[in-house]
Amino acid sequence: MSGLCREVITLQLGHYSNFVGTHWWNLQDASLSYDPETPQGEIQSDVVFREGQTLGGHVTYTPRLIAMDLKGSLRTLRQEGSLYDAGKDTSAVTWEGSLMMHKESPPAKNSFLEDLDKLDKGDILAEADFSSSSQPQCSAAGSVSVDTVNSRLAQVQKGYRLEGSVKVWSDFLRIHLHPRTISVIHQYNHDGEAHRLEAFGQGEALLQGSVLEELEDKLHFFVEECDYLQGFQVLCDLADGFAGLGSKVTEMLQDTYGGRGILTWGLAPVSHRNSTPMKDLYHLLNCTLGTVHLTNHSSFFCPLTLRGGLGRRPSSPTAFPYLNYDPSLWYHCSSVLALALDALTVPYRLRNNSVPMWQVADTLAVSGRKVVAAYGAVPFPMMHGSSLPDALSACTDALPWKPLSACSEPGDGRCYGQWAMLKGFEGQRLISSLAPGIKPPTPLHSLHSGEDVLASYIRSFYPTAPLALQMVSTPSKLTPPFPQIFSQSLDAQGFLQSQAPPPGLPASAVSSLPVLTSLQSGPALGTWLSELHRGASTFDIRRVAPSFLSQGPEMGDYQEALEQLRLLARCYRDDSGGT
Repeated sequence: MSGLCREVITLQLGHYSNFVGTHWWNLQDASLSYDPETPQGEIQSDVVFREGQTLGGHVTYTPRLIAMDLKGSLRTLRQEGSLYDAGKDTSAVTWEGSLMMHKESPPAKNSFLEDLDKLDKGDILAEADFSSSSQPQCSAAGSVSVDTVNSRLAQVQKGYRLEGSVKVWSDFLRIHLHPRTISVIHQYNHDGEAHRLEAFGQGEALLQGSVLEELEDKLHFFVEECDYLQGFQVLCDLADGFAGLGSKVTEMLQDTYGGRGILTWGLAPVSHRNSTPMKDLYHLLNCTLGTVHLTNHSSFFCPLTLRGGLGRRPSSPTAFPYLNYDPSLWYHCSSVLALALDALTVPYRLRNNSVPMWQVADTLAVSGRKVVAAYGAVPFPMMHGSSLPDALSACTDALPWKPLSACSEPGDGRCYGQWAMLKGFEGQRLISSLAPGIKPPTPLHSLHSGEDVLASYIRSFYPTAPLALQMVSTPSKLTPPFPQIFSQSLDAQGFLQSQAPPPGLPASAVSSLPVLTSLQSGPALGTWLSELHRGASTFDIRRVAPSFLSQGPEMGDYQEALEQLRLLARCYRDDSGGT
């Protein structure tokens, strides 16, 4: 895994961002291989993973990650992790009098976490019935390899139905974290009604004192061990006070690490538990202020959500033809965003022909337009055994991707710039294999490279827009406990089947998935930003939500942010002056 690479540090700010991030890291972990005989993959894992050593001298690979969340959000996960546990030190206990101990029962672990514990102890290997030809292989860490973990957990996957047991993101975390990764904000509670991080100003005020010192210490640790740091990918909750904290964090990154890329993904769930009209108003205000400030301090800002909009009355959640996800479950909707993010972040994680973060941002964020919208076909609808021209020719009326930023495509071909990524076509043909003399059924079937096929198809919808595209054959690998939210029309590799399984027979679990994504900058974002501005401007905040201002920002700062949002929307007007 060693070699020259441009490292990336990831920051996850908020509980939903950690949901999406946990799925994303599980996807990365599933692609890791410690076998020196295995050919190097297209994705360079060292970009986001770091190598370390345990106290026993065993080599480890952990995410180069800082994850911030609130008190009570970890449940069974220890803040310092377990990789570097030296055992309990009782040498400092000198009291010889009587003691009364009050011991609280730890939260119960779900079936997946219980199996991970058994795997760490070797129990699950003894329980499973394996042939002698499949002996477990050891990694450099002296433990069971990732490939073996994947296969062993797959054997017991039939028992993983975690929809009713996932309460926090650590309930489905399958990897070890570095002791410097998790930062718990003790001033605010994850659960309950008291001491909640609900307002933008609360988050802004957090980045000082011990919280600031701890973040700077963690950043310094990860930055110092990087040889060629290209930048930071920031996942930040938009709808609560973490939007304010994220605005200050990205401002600090911009001031301290100028010249590095800062790609910020603003995350918002489809719904919140126990929401009220006042809480919905707070969510809108946080999204509004977060969009303005995160955009100011980032190389680009991309909202990611399956909501029909960021306003108080959104339309229906984004629907995908071959997914059966429950929008009310964070465990489900965050998995869809993580699959998209796995493809969206590929350009700066490639082993060969990678594109630095700053170049990706400069390609899209032209003339001050630093807000971009994401779209995704999850999965990309490709028939097993067919070709890319066949798959795209079946989508001549409309592009196969759906909105991932609550921003509908205009449908009129107007776009200032676009970056497309097709990931996961492994084993499928990229060009037509018609016999000589056979007339191609479509122009796409006459092209001689997959890149030409995809570019020609996209340009049929956006004929004049600048286009960058990349293609990676390696799919997103789905391992336990990724939710099985897929249509029975898909086979185990995520491709369309000619026939669905007969009634009564269970469909095979989907173990990988092809995904097509697009990042766009275009006039549609002007409409999206204008609607966000309109939603936050239609009421007197001093009368309707005075407590929001009492926790910051000042009224003047709030009005200034609204004006910045209005001007930002104007940047996306086309040449004719319309939005």
